[in-house]
Amino acid sequence: MDLGLKDRVYVVTGGSRGLGNASARALVAEGAKVVVSGRDEETVLDAAAELGPDAVGVAVDNADPEGAERLLAAARAHFGRVDGVLISVGGPPPGSATDNTDEQWRTAFETVFLGAVRLARAAVAALAEDGDGGVIGFVLSGSVHEPIPGLAVSNGLRPGLAGFAKSLADEVGPRGIRVVGLLPARIDTDRVRELDELTGDADTARAGNESRIPLRRYGTPEEFGRVAAFVLSPAASYLTGVMLPVDGGARRGF
Repeated sequence: MDLGLKDRVYVVTGGSRGLGNASARALVAEGAKVVVSGRDEETVLDAAAELGPDAVGVAVDNADPEGAERLLAAARAHFGRVDGVLISVGGPPPGSATDNTDEQWRTAFETVFLGAVRLARAAVAALAEDGDGGVIGFVLSGSVHEPIPGLAVSNGLRPGLAGFAKSLADEVGPRGIRVVGLLPARIDTDRVRELDELTGDADTARAGNESRIPLRRYGTPEEFGRVAAFVLSPAASYLTGVMLPVDGGARRGF
């Protein structure tokens, strides 16, 4: 099936590694052009170079109040338009509800929550200005539905961001702008492997997690990326306001 992504232009934050990078790769493979961002300039430029001529890297911290406008301006400067954004942010630090510090909460709020809100608002203005609608995607977490042990900050912020995304979907739908959320669970990334290692026995932790997934395995970043490319594409043009689990059936469809 042709997803209709050829020559469409997307901004992908967190695009230098993990799920953001996997999503950028899938978009480029389907003919899209991408602006990928990350905090480290060398890393993000290397990632863009690996993606090829249809990618540009911009070093931006999601907590930077001017970062959103810089990314959208880069998309227009290099590719002439913006068709959508995928907001992917690295996970907040692990910790329990009583252990995470005020500073950890503040930093995570600026990057995970407020930075995402800023980019989404700026994207609405850019997409409305271009006049063709578009799509705003959020990479969230299974913690939107239930807390993940040892990730209290994520458990606090991701559900709130999902609520913002649903509110935004209602507001901008009449303008032809779609808003979707992706809820990865056990995808085999550096982040998930680090979480397994925190248990003290990564192999046992992984085996236990896989036993509770109907497909009995962790997902691959490539599998997540293909889902992201679909929901961002014109092929998913009647899909908005949804929080889509990408978890091998771990939520059993609920």
